[in-house]
Amino acid sequence: MLEARNLTKIYDGADTPALDRLNLTVPAGEVFCLLGPNGAGKTTTVNLFLNFIQPTAGQALVCGIDAAVDPSAARARLAYIPEQVMLYGALTGLENLQYFTEISGAEAPRDTLLSLLAAAGLPEDAANRPVRSYSKGMRQKVGVAIALARRAQALVLDEPTSGLDPLAANEFAALIERLRKDGMAVLMVTHDLFLAKQCGTKIGIMAQGRLASVFGADDVDHLGLERAYLDLFARAA
Repeated sequence: MLEARNLTKIYDGADTPALDRLNLTVPAGEVFCLLGPNGAGKTTTVNLFLNFIQPTAGQALVCGIDAAVDPSAARARLAYIPEQVMLYGALTGLENLQYFTEISGAEAPRDTLLSLLAAAGLPEDAANRPVRSYSKGMRQKVGVAIALARRAQALVLDEPTSGLDPLAANEFAALIERLRKDGMAVLMVTHDLFLAKQCGTKIGIMAQGRLASVFGADDVDHLGLERAYLDLFARAA
């Protein structure tokens, strides 16, 4: 569903690539978690899949569509949930979902939208409350419902649990697991090693614009993942 082929980005005036010949594949039913410090290339990767920026070389493919060549078609198959989900505070969760569904070109009746909010874990009594009263975790759930309403085949997440309390973070991880089982491809950028181990089927560690290490989530425990992360950057220091 998501594939990077020798994906490279060199920003104007930079001496070194922000992203250096990245190759990764996220098929349906997989959660690929990208770890790494600030400046490792994680956000650049996300921005290239979303066509917020143009690649210097290589391709960012969404369901086989080059995001730089046909961004509209790529975005129709891709949903994005940033660290802070931007919704209209004066509208209810249901009204936000209806609005963003309609502007994407999709349509769904009210009962269907309510069922999608419920599937995303939003409490039933919250659907008709203004979003300005929502916690960050509730806003994230509306974001997931928007992805479901748009029938997105792939989901990109950028630090989705930053600032969430442990209970909300655990609920969000369970939601991502349900999406994975339903066949969605998920690329998640995070600093949280525990979340990566909890959610990921594969875990990649980025350093200096390159994918330095890749692990199967079942092949490494929390301590082993932490050791691999710290050893990598100790060698680079």
